[in-house]
Amino acid sequence: MQVKVSGRHTTVSEKLREQATEKIGKLDRYLGMERAEVHFWEEKNARSADREFCEVTMHGHGHHIRTRVHAPDGFTAIDLAVDKLERQLRKLKTKVAKRERSRERVEIPPGLVPETLIGVGEEAPEPVYKIVKTKNFTLPTIDPEEAALQMDLVDHGFFVFTNAQTGACAVVYRREDGDVGLIDTAAVPG
Repeated sequence: MQVKVSGRHTTVSEKLREQATEKIGKLDRYLGMERAEVHFWEEKNARSADREFCEVTMHGHGHHIRTRVHAPDGFTAIDLAVDKLERQLRKLKTKVAKRERSRERVEIPPGLVPETLIGVGEEAPEPVYKIVKTKNFTLPTIDPEEAALQMDLVDHGFFVFTNAQTGACAVVYRREDGDVGLIDTAAVPG
């Protein structure tokens, strides 16, 4: 696996670079990922003791996996990132194996199949994701700031609404850094 290590507004020591390359390179055994990008940076927030951030993005075979961790130092951060990536890769490998098993065809001798079923067609593949709950609700027409407040009030990670400014369906969501993001489906003039 090709591993690229870089630092944003910080210098990555050679020892940290070697350790990151070695540890991330060992994750290749799960799915044979082709490349990984490791970024280190330091937050200047005096309130937190965990100032060192490590973000790893892995690509390969049509899959993308990303994790971000923070720790008191870069070496601890890379260890935490490897632990999270191992869990994600195991989960992905299980899903891929399960999907491949479900695609295998079982050959049945023609004498055992009733004539009325021969040539009916292929069976629909089993869905990858199973919907276990459905909710119906009317979308409130509000501003994104009001939607962010509603998201906090219901204590969810996202809130779907009709954007009063654009008239289109939109979503506000809680980002990993604590800020709020907005996804607006309004067409961009152009």
